[in-house]
Amino acid sequence: MSTLIIVIIVAVVIVFWAISVYNGLVNRRNNRENAFANIDVQLKQRHDLIPQLVATVKGYAAHEKELLEKVTAARSAAMGAGSINDKIQAENVLSSALAGLRVAVEAYPELKANQNFMQLQGEVSDIENKLAASRRFFNGATRDYNTAVQSFPANLIAGRFGFHTEPMFEIPAEERATFDKAPEISF
Repeated sequence: MSTLIIVIIVAVVIVFWAISVYNGLVNRRNNRENAFANIDVQLKQRHDLIPQLVATVKGYAAHEKELLEKVTAARSAAMGAGSINDKIQAENVLSSALAGLRVAVEAYPELKANQNFMQLQGEVSDIENKLAASRRFFNGATRDYNTAVQSFPANLIAGRFGFHTEPMFEIPAEERATFDKAPEISF
């Protein structure tokens, strides 16, 4: 009789442990999704500013048509992306296209002096800063989630219930290369 009670107690402890681990994984997955929802708000604002920015640049840089089309296509793809991972990929392409636009704008001093363009650039810059902060929070939530999914013994529960590691929201390789170079300073 006492052996049966011990077996029942052990089984109950194991069940409660499994429930606790499962709920912890769900909590971390939801934190990650919530963190991406914060990024989504910033991305929506950026998507709303891009047509205005492109229209302003068009007036000054008519022969940059291919670059402007690339930015517009990247924006459309980013807006149409469905899953978090698809959005991350599409946003990396859009960020690269916007970086190309920033480089092209440097060749037009009269555009850089345009008040409307300067205001749009300021708004885009502000959104980019907010996006960077949101990405850090998202990547922290993703790191916590991935650690929980990969840690023993939680990985035993994670594998059985379809929890798997998720990608971080990282800077695209093209942009990372520009950060690796020392800045050029001219007087």
